[in-house]
Amino acid sequence: MDATPLPGVELLYEAAPCGLLLAGPDGRLLRVNAIMCRWLQYSQEELVDRMRLHELLTMGGRIFWQTHLQPLLRIQASVAEVKLELRRRDGAILHVIANIAERPWQDGTLLHVAFFVAEDRHKYERELLLQRQRAEELAAQHARDQQDLQAARGQAEDRALFAEQLVGMVSHDIRNPLSVIHMSAALLERGVPPPQQQAAVARVTRAVQRVQHLIGDLLDFTQARLGGGLGMRKARVDLHQAIADSVGELAVAFPDCMLRHERSGDGHCVADADRIVQAIGNLVANAASHGDRSRGITVTSANEDGHFRIMVHNHGRPIPPELLAHLFEPMVRGAGAAASGAKGVGLGLYIVREILRAHGGEVRVTSTPEEGTAFVLRFPCG
Repeated sequence: MDATPLPGVELLYEAAPCGLLLAGPDGRLLRVNAIMCRWLQYSQEELVDRMRLHELLTMGGRIFWQTHLQPLLRIQASVAEVKLELRRRDGAILHVIANIAERPWQDGTLLHVAFFVAEDRHKYERELLLQRQRAEELAAQHARDQQDLQAARGQAEDRALFAEQLVGMVSHDIRNPLSVIHMSAALLERGVPPPQQQAAVARVTRAVQRVQHLIGDLLDFTQARLGGGLGMRKARVDLHQAIADSVGELAVAFPDCMLRHERSGDGHCVADADRIVQAIGNLVANAASHGDRSRGITVTSANEDGHFRIMVHNHGRPIPPELLAHLFEPMVRGAGAAASGAKGVGLGLYIVREILRAHGGEVRVTSTPEEGTAFVLRFPCG
């Protein structure tokens, strides 16, 4: 039986399962096989001697050709398995893998190029990239979740520690007035003489006032911390007069400390006078506890540029610089508070800050050995 003749070289070239082309040194196409023409949707007449190799590439591919492939071909005469993007006649992108070799031909060189369709590989690589990005996003989200969990755990621990410290401080600060009440009640039961009875009743009254003040601070703290801010009852009032009345009452509470009130400008303002007086009372009490009582305390109130300004100033040992940044946080006490007999659980300045915030204002403090300590409250008059 006669053997069937094999296909000729021409048929083998045209029907090869890959795109084949020849190009001159300048990239001009000299030969393109039928498979390549079908992929690109061009006829051989539209490609041969009419287009250059780099013109088949997308814009990114052309840049890659000029900056990488051409220099590499000059150095090593061939490149293999280079992923490129070809632009078809209809504008669609064809993803291919290219092998390119520069071969001598007569007195010059020719570029031999073989293209292999890489759509499946491109989809696989794209899916792999998407999955990698997804994995990175999940890892980043996991890291953020861990940070949030750690932060939440830290906040929970801080709240638990804060509650524990608050209970301890309240228990300590409430024990003294209760002891005074208990001992005074025991004296009254024994039927002591009238002068001693009056002294015992006075001690009970002062102890009850201390407990009431402590409870008031705790209620204000709870409302400010958990209730979204202190309740305010603003009205148009004469703050100069309200502050003057408050300073007069405080002078009775601190008989060994000279209190002065200085005013300037119009005192009328829209504010919660009771809350402003409460803030001044907290600041005066701090000044009396930590300052030099012999040099007095000055309360200044002024209406300036549409804002009301109140300053409580005293002399004495300055507030340590490291304490100033945290002075208005709850449960912060000045150095030497215990030694000076300061009362309260360290909520007074926190409440002052919240009162000013509720008025749309702020409170600032300066403290130096030369100038003394000054708390300045400033808020809009309207």
